[in-house]
Amino acid sequence: MLSTILPLVTIMVGIALLLNTVRLFIGPTTCDRILALDTLYINSIALIVLLGLYFESVMYFESALLIAMLGFVSTAALAKYLLRGDIIE
Repeated sequence: MLSTILPLVTIMVGIALLLNTVRLFIGPTTCDRILALDTLYINSIALIVLLGLYFESVMYFESALLIAMLGFVSTAALAKYLLRGDIIE
């Protein structure tokens, strides 16, 4: 069952990554682009977790955790920069 679902979900996450990339490049405002970048991080984490399930390796889950932390910090920094004009006060 899992071997039939994993390729289907991987294709769906790949399509979501493609749509996020399009929004990142043609987003009308900067906030849309930051939101697209944040969603791109989340979808890449999902793709890495799916690869970890497919190859049955723990190493993929650790890299997904690292990307999640970097994505959160970068999104928070970009949002703070947009609101206040600088990151460190």
